[in-house]
Amino acid sequence: MSHKPAGPLSLVPFVSVEHMMQLVLTIGIEEVLIGLAREIEQDFRRWELFDKIPRVASHSNDGVIELMPTSDGNVYSFKYVNGHPKNIRSGRQTVTAFGMLADVATGYPLLLTEMTLLTALRTAATSAVAGKYLAPKDSRVMAIIGNGAQCEFQALAFKAICGIDTVHLYDVDPAATAKAMANLTGSALNLVPCSSAEEAIEHAQIITTCTADKQYATILTDNMVGTGIHINAIGGDCPGKTELHRDILIRSDIFVEYPPQTRIEGEIQQLDAESPVTELWKVISGEVPGRSGGNQLTVFDSVGFAIEDFSALRYIYEKIKETPHFVALDLIADPDEPRDLFGMLKRAAA
Repeated sequence: MSHKPAGPLSLVPFVSVEHMMQLVLTIGIEEVLIGLAREIEQDFRRWELFDKIPRVASHSNDGVIELMPTSDGNVYSFKYVNGHPKNIRSGRQTVTAFGMLADVATGYPLLLTEMTLLTALRTAATSAVAGKYLAPKDSRVMAIIGNGAQCEFQALAFKAICGIDTVHLYDVDPAATAKAMANLTGSALNLVPCSSAEEAIEHAQIITTCTADKQYATILTDNMVGTGIHINAIGGDCPGKTELHRDILIRSDIFVEYPPQTRIEGEIQQLDAESPVTELWKVISGEVPGRSGGNQLTVFDSVGFAIEDFSALRYIYEKIKETPHFVALDLIADPDEPRDLFGMLKRAAA
Protein backbone atom coordinates (compact mmCIF):
# COMPACT_ATOMS: atom_id res chain seq x y z
CA MET A 1 0.00 0.00 0.00
CA SER A 2 1.44 3.39 -1.03
CA HIS A 3 1.34 5.96 1.76
CA LYS A 4 2.24 9.01 -0.32
CA PRO A 5 -0.73 11.25 -1.20
CA ALA A 6 -1.16 11.73 -4.95
CA GLY A 7 -0.77 15.23 -6.35
CA PRO A 8 -0.37 18.37 -4.21
CA LEU A 9 0.08 17.60 -0.52
CA SER A 10 -2.99 19.68 0.34
CA LEU A 11 -5.32 17.43 -1.67
CA VAL A 12 -6.96 14.40 -0.07
CA PRO A 13 -9.19 11.90 -1.92
CA PHE A 14 -12.78 12.12 -0.68
CA VAL A 15 -15.35 9.43 -1.45
CA SER A 16 -18.87 10.83 -1.18
CA VAL A 17 -22.01 8.75 -0.76
CA GLU A 18 -22.66 9.03 -4.50
CA HIS A 19 -19.11 7.99 -5.31
CA MET A 20 -19.30 5.05 -2.87
CA MET A 21 -22.49 3.83 -4.49
CA GLN A 22 -21.02 4.06 -7.97
CA LEU A 23 -17.80 2.33 -6.88
CA VAL A 24 -19.70 -0.55 -5.25
CA LEU A 25 -22.04 -0.96 -8.21
CA THR A 26 -19.13 -0.84 -10.67
CA ILE A 27 -17.27 -3.60 -8.81
CA GLY A 28 -20.44 -5.53 -7.89
CA ILE A 29 -21.97 -5.77 -4.41
CA GLU A 30 -21.03 -9.40 -3.84
CA GLU A 31 -17.51 -8.84 -5.18
CA VAL A 32 -17.08 -5.94 -2.75
CA LEU A 33 -18.27 -8.15 0.12
CA ILE A 34 -15.80 -10.86 -0.90
CA GLY A 35 -13.00 -8.29 -1.17
CA LEU A 36 -13.78 -6.79 2.23
CA ALA A 37 -13.90 -10.25 3.79
CA ARG A 38 -10.49 -11.01 2.33
CA GLU A 39 -9.00 -7.82 3.79
CA ILE A 40 -10.62 -8.43 7.19
CA GLU A 41 -9.24 -11.97 7.35
CA GLN A 42 -5.76 -10.74 6.44
CA ASP A 43 -5.82 -8.05 9.10
CA PHE A 44 -7.23 -10.40 11.76
CA ARG A 45 -4.26 -12.69 11.10
CA ARG A 46 -1.96 -9.82 12.13
CA TRP A 47 -4.21 -8.71 14.98
CA GLU A 48 -1.40 -8.35 17.50
CA LEU A 49 0.26 -5.59 15.42
CA PHE A 50 -2.68 -3.20 15.87
CA ASP A 51 -3.37 -0.59 18.52
CA LYS A 52 -6.55 -1.67 20.29
CA ILE A 53 -8.89 0.21 22.61
CA PRO A 54 -12.64 0.03 23.14
CA ARG A 55 -14.33 2.68 21.05
CA VAL A 56 -14.66 6.09 22.67
CA ALA A 57 -18.38 6.47 23.27
CA SER A 58 -20.61 9.37 24.26
CA HIS A 59 -23.97 7.98 25.36
CA SER A 60 -27.25 9.86 25.74
CA ASN A 61 -30.88 8.93 26.22
CA ASP A 62 -31.29 9.21 22.44
CA GLY A 63 -28.33 7.14 21.28
CA VAL A 64 -24.57 7.05 21.11
CA ILE A 65 -21.78 8.83 19.22
CA GLU A 66 -18.49 6.95 18.95
CA LEU A 67 -14.94 7.24 17.66
CA MET A 68 -13.17 4.05 16.59
CA PRO A 69 -9.39 4.47 16.10
CA THR A 70 -6.61 1.99 15.35
CA SER A 71 -3.19 1.72 13.68
CA ASP A 72 -0.92 -1.04 12.46
CA GLY A 73 2.14 1.18 12.93
CA ASN A 74 2.22 2.28 9.29
CA VAL A 75 -1.33 3.42 8.65
CA TYR A 76 -3.80 4.99 11.07
CA SER A 77 -7.58 5.02 10.76
CA PHE A 78 -10.59 6.25 12.64
CA LYS A 79 -14.33 6.13 12.16
CA TYR A 80 -16.98 8.48 13.51
CA VAL A 81 -20.25 6.58 13.94
CA ASN A 82 -23.55 7.13 15.69
CA GLY A 83 -26.38 4.86 16.73
CA HIS A 84 -29.77 6.56 17.22
CA PRO A 85 -32.69 4.11 16.91
CA LYS A 86 -35.29 6.90 17.23
CA ASN A 87 -33.98 8.51 14.03
CA ILE A 88 -36.09 6.19 11.93
CA ARG A 89 -39.23 8.00 13.14
CA SER A 90 -38.04 11.25 11.55
CA GLY A 91 -36.82 9.69 8.31
CA ARG A 92 -33.16 9.62 9.34
CA GLN A 93 -30.73 6.71 9.40
CA THR A 94 -30.23 4.85 12.66
CA VAL A 95 -26.50 4.60 11.95
CA THR A 96 -24.34 7.06 10.02
CA ALA A 97 -20.57 7.19 9.71
CA PHE A 98 -17.54 8.67 8.03
CA GLY A 99 -13.87 7.75 8.33
CA MET A 100 -10.29 8.63 7.57
CA LEU A 101 -7.08 6.79 6.67
CA ALA A 102 -3.74 8.48 7.42
CA ASP A 103 -0.01 7.95 6.96
CA VAL A 104 1.64 7.34 10.34
CA ALA A 105 5.04 8.56 9.14
CA THR A 106 3.80 12.08 8.25
CA GLY A 107 0.40 12.33 9.94
CA TYR A 108 -1.06 13.37 6.60
CA PRO A 109 -4.52 12.00 5.70
CA LEU A 110 -4.66 9.60 2.77
CA LEU A 111 -8.43 9.22 2.44
CA LEU A 112 -11.66 10.73 3.74
CA THR A 113 -14.83 8.80 2.99
CA GLU A 114 -18.46 8.22 3.81
CA MET A 115 -18.84 5.08 5.91
CA THR A 116 -22.58 4.65 6.35
CA LEU A 117 -22.72 2.35 3.33
CA LEU A 118 -19.20 1.08 3.95
CA THR A 119 -20.02 0.12 7.56
CA ALA A 120 -23.03 -1.87 6.40
CA LEU A 121 -20.83 -3.70 3.90
CA ARG A 122 -17.97 -4.38 6.32
CA THR A 123 -20.37 -5.51 9.07
CA ALA A 124 -21.89 -8.06 6.71
CA ALA A 125 -18.47 -9.15 5.49
CA THR A 126 -17.26 -9.64 9.07
CA SER A 127 -20.36 -11.67 9.92
CA ALA A 128 -19.76 -13.93 6.93
CA VAL A 129 -16.08 -14.35 7.83
CA ALA A 130 -17.16 -15.52 11.28
CA GLY A 131 -19.76 -17.80 9.69
CA LYS A 132 -17.08 -19.31 7.47
CA TYR A 133 -15.27 -20.58 10.58
CA LEU A 134 -18.17 -21.13 13.00
CA ALA A 135 -21.29 -22.18 11.06
CA PRO A 136 -22.12 -25.86 10.50
CA LYS A 137 -20.43 -27.26 7.42
CA ASP A 138 -22.48 -26.94 4.23
CA SER A 139 -25.04 -24.60 5.83
CA ARG A 140 -27.62 -23.53 3.29
CA VAL A 141 -30.47 -21.92 5.27
CA MET A 142 -30.18 -18.69 7.26
CA ALA A 143 -32.85 -16.91 9.26
CA ILE A 144 -32.62 -13.13 9.58
CA ILE A 145 -34.56 -11.69 12.50
CA GLY A 146 -34.82 -7.95 11.96
CA ASN A 147 -35.15 -6.87 8.34
CA GLY A 148 -33.89 -3.30 8.58
CA ALA A 149 -30.90 -1.58 6.98
CA GLN A 150 -28.41 -4.42 7.55
CA CYS A 151 -30.61 -7.29 6.36
CA GLU A 152 -29.87 -7.41 2.63
CA PHE A 153 -26.13 -6.95 3.13
CA GLN A 154 -26.07 -9.90 5.54
CA ALA A 155 -28.01 -12.10 3.13
CA LEU A 156 -25.70 -11.36 0.20
CA ALA A 157 -22.52 -11.72 2.28
CA PHE A 158 -23.51 -15.16 3.55
CA LYS A 159 -24.50 -16.17 0.02
CA ALA A 160 -21.21 -15.00 -1.51
CA ILE A 161 -18.85 -16.19 1.24
CA CYS A 162 -20.61 -19.08 3.00
CA GLY A 163 -22.81 -20.54 0.25
CA ILE A 164 -26.21 -19.81 1.77
CA ASP A 165 -29.02 -20.31 -0.76
CA THR A 166 -32.19 -19.84 1.35
CA VAL A 167 -33.07 -16.96 3.67
CA HIS A 168 -36.00 -16.90 6.09
CA LEU A 169 -37.04 -13.30 6.84
CA TYR A 170 -38.93 -12.01 9.88
CA ASP A 171 -39.51 -8.56 11.33
CA VAL A 172 -42.12 -7.23 13.74
CA ASP A 173 -42.90 -4.73 10.96
CA PRO A 174 -44.15 -6.64 7.90
CA ALA A 175 -43.22 -3.65 5.71
CA ALA A 176 -39.55 -4.23 6.57
CA THR A 177 -39.79 -7.83 5.40
CA ALA A 178 -41.55 -6.75 2.21
CA LYS A 179 -38.76 -4.22 1.60
CA ALA A 180 -36.09 -6.89 2.04
CA MET A 181 -37.95 -9.30 -0.23
CA ALA A 182 -38.15 -6.67 -2.96
CA ASN A 183 -34.52 -5.62 -2.63
CA LEU A 184 -33.25 -9.20 -2.78
CA THR A 185 -35.34 -10.15 -5.80
CA GLY A 186 -32.98 -11.34 -8.53
CA SER A 187 -30.23 -12.30 -6.04
CA ALA A 188 -30.69 -16.05 -6.73
CA LEU A 189 -31.60 -16.55 -3.08
CA ASN A 190 -34.71 -18.49 -2.12
CA LEU A 191 -36.58 -15.93 0.03
CA VAL A 192 -39.14 -17.06 2.59
CA PRO A 193 -41.18 -14.41 4.47
CA CYS A 194 -42.17 -15.59 7.94
CA SER A 195 -44.86 -14.54 10.41
CA SER A 196 -42.84 -15.18 13.58
CA ALA A 197 -39.29 -15.62 14.80
CA GLU A 198 -40.11 -19.22 15.63
CA GLU A 199 -41.17 -19.89 12.05
CA ALA A 200 -38.09 -18.15 10.68
CA ILE A 201 -35.54 -20.19 12.64
CA GLU A 202 -37.13 -23.55 11.83
CA HIS A 203 -34.66 -25.64 9.78
CA ALA A 204 -32.11 -22.79 9.75
CA GLN A 205 -28.45 -23.65 10.37
CA ILE A 206 -27.53 -19.96 10.83
CA ILE A 207 -29.57 -17.35 12.69
CA THR A 208 -28.73 -13.67 12.30
CA THR A 209 -30.30 -11.24 14.76
CA CYS A 210 -30.09 -7.59 13.71
CA THR A 211 -32.74 -5.56 15.49
CA ALA A 212 -32.33 -1.87 16.32
CA ASP A 213 -34.13 -1.01 19.57
CA LYS A 214 -31.77 0.37 22.22
CA GLN A 215 -32.97 -1.81 25.10
CA TYR A 216 -32.57 -5.18 26.71
CA ALA A 217 -34.65 -7.47 24.50
CA THR A 218 -35.18 -11.18 24.09
CA ILE A 219 -35.40 -11.83 20.38
CA LEU A 220 -34.47 -15.48 20.91
CA THR A 221 -35.51 -17.36 24.04
CA ASP A 222 -33.64 -20.41 25.26
CA ASN A 223 -36.39 -22.87 24.33
CA MET A 224 -36.38 -21.58 20.72
CA VAL A 225 -32.77 -22.48 20.04
CA GLY A 226 -31.54 -26.05 19.70
CA THR A 227 -28.02 -27.35 19.24
CA GLY A 228 -25.95 -27.65 16.09
CA ILE A 229 -26.53 -24.11 14.83
CA HIS A 230 -24.63 -20.83 14.62
CA ILE A 231 -26.05 -17.52 15.89
CA ASN A 232 -24.73 -14.33 14.33
CA ALA A 233 -25.77 -11.73 16.93
CA ILE A 234 -25.09 -8.26 15.54
CA GLY A 235 -27.93 -6.12 16.93
CA GLY A 236 -26.67 -5.79 20.51
CA ASP A 237 -23.93 -3.17 20.20
CA CYS A 238 -24.12 -0.82 23.18
CA PRO A 239 -24.66 -0.98 26.95
CA GLY A 240 -28.23 -1.92 27.79
CA LYS A 241 -28.98 -3.44 24.39
CA THR A 242 -29.14 -7.22 23.88
CA GLU A 243 -31.08 -9.72 21.77
CA LEU A 244 -30.39 -13.19 23.21
CA HIS A 245 -31.67 -14.73 26.42
CA ARG A 246 -28.88 -15.22 28.92
CA ASP A 247 -29.46 -18.99 29.06
CA ILE A 248 -28.57 -19.31 25.36
CA LEU A 249 -25.18 -17.75 26.11
CA ILE A 250 -24.53 -20.04 29.06
CA ARG A 251 -24.73 -23.15 26.86
CA SER A 252 -22.95 -21.65 23.85
CA ASP A 253 -19.36 -21.35 22.70
CA ILE A 254 -19.04 -17.58 22.34
CA PHE A 255 -16.72 -15.83 19.89
CA VAL A 256 -16.00 -12.10 19.99
CA GLU A 257 -13.87 -9.44 18.35
CA TYR A 258 -12.27 -7.55 21.26
CA PRO A 259 -13.38 -8.74 24.73
CA PRO A 260 -12.90 -5.42 26.61
CA GLN A 261 -15.35 -3.78 24.20
CA THR A 262 -17.76 -6.70 23.84
CA ARG A 263 -18.16 -7.13 27.60
CA ILE A 264 -19.46 -3.56 27.72
CA GLU A 265 -21.60 -3.56 24.58
CA GLY A 266 -22.34 -7.11 23.45
CA GLU A 267 -24.59 -9.97 24.48
CA ILE A 268 -22.01 -11.02 27.08
CA GLN A 269 -22.72 -7.90 29.15
CA GLN A 270 -25.34 -10.24 30.65
CA LEU A 271 -22.62 -12.61 31.93
CA ASP A 272 -19.95 -12.43 34.60
CA ALA A 273 -16.74 -10.64 33.69
CA GLU A 274 -14.85 -13.95 33.88
CA SER A 275 -17.17 -15.82 31.52
CA PRO A 276 -15.12 -17.63 28.85
CA VAL A 277 -15.06 -16.27 25.31
CA THR A 278 -12.81 -16.89 22.31
CA GLU A 279 -11.38 -14.08 20.20
CA LEU A 280 -12.25 -14.56 16.53
CA TRP A 281 -8.75 -13.59 15.33
CA LYS A 282 -7.33 -16.63 17.12
CA VAL A 283 -9.69 -18.89 15.14
CA ILE A 284 -8.83 -17.22 11.83
CA SER A 285 -5.09 -17.46 12.52
CA GLY A 286 -5.40 -21.14 13.46
CA GLU A 287 -4.40 -20.74 17.11
CA VAL A 288 -7.66 -22.22 18.42
CA PRO A 289 -10.47 -24.23 16.81
CA GLY A 290 -13.75 -22.69 15.74
CA ARG A 291 -16.61 -25.14 15.26
CA SER A 292 -15.49 -28.47 16.63
CA GLY A 293 -18.63 -30.61 16.64
CA GLY A 294 -21.97 -31.16 14.96
CA ASN A 295 -24.04 -30.48 18.09
CA GLN A 296 -22.11 -27.38 19.07
CA LEU A 297 -24.03 -24.12 19.56
CA THR A 298 -21.85 -21.18 18.53
CA VAL A 299 -22.52 -17.47 18.96
CA PHE A 300 -20.63 -14.67 17.25
CA ASP A 301 -21.27 -11.78 19.62
CA SER A 302 -20.40 -9.01 17.19
CA VAL A 303 -20.33 -5.32 18.14
CA GLY A 304 -18.01 -4.09 15.39
CA PHE A 305 -14.36 -3.20 15.95
CA ALA A 306 -11.97 -0.58 14.59
CA ILE A 307 -9.72 -3.08 12.80
CA GLU A 308 -12.66 -4.03 10.55
CA ASP A 309 -13.03 -0.35 9.61
CA PHE A 310 -9.27 -0.14 8.98
CA SER A 311 -9.61 -3.08 6.57
CA ALA A 312 -12.55 -1.46 4.82
CA LEU A 313 -10.83 1.91 4.48
CA ARG A 314 -7.70 0.26 3.12
CA TYR A 315 -9.80 -1.66 0.59
CA ILE A 316 -11.53 1.52 -0.65
CA TYR A 317 -8.23 3.43 -0.81
CA GLU A 318 -6.84 0.85 -3.21
CA LYS A 319 -10.04 0.48 -5.24
CA ILE A 320 -10.54 4.18 -6.04
CA LYS A 321 -7.18 4.44 -7.77
CA GLU A 322 -7.55 4.89 -11.52
CA THR A 323 -11.31 5.50 -11.11
CA PRO A 324 -13.40 8.69 -11.21
CA HIS A 325 -15.20 7.73 -7.98
CA PHE A 326 -13.70 10.40 -5.70
CA VAL A 327 -12.91 14.09 -5.58
CA ALA A 328 -9.76 15.79 -4.29
CA LEU A 329 -10.42 17.97 -1.22
CA ASP A 330 -8.18 20.91 -0.39
CA LEU A 331 -8.03 19.74 3.22
CA ILE A 332 -4.48 20.36 4.43
CA ALA A 333 -2.75 23.75 4.54
CA ASP A 334 0.34 23.56 2.30
CA PRO A 335 2.40 26.79 2.45
CA ASP A 336 5.36 27.16 0.10
CA GLU A 337 7.54 27.49 3.21
CA PRO A 338 6.31 25.02 5.89
CA ARG A 339 7.02 27.53 8.70
CA ASP A 340 5.18 30.41 7.01
CA LEU A 341 1.55 29.55 7.61
CA PHE A 342 0.73 33.20 8.44
CA GLY A 343 2.33 34.35 5.20
CA MET A 344 0.15 31.96 3.25
CA LEU A 345 -2.90 33.50 4.90
CA LYS A 346 -1.78 37.06 4.09
CA ARG A 347 -1.04 36.24 0.46
CA ALA A 348 -4.58 34.87 0.07
CA ALA A 349 -5.87 38.43 0.52
CA ALA A 350 -3.75 39.80 -2.31
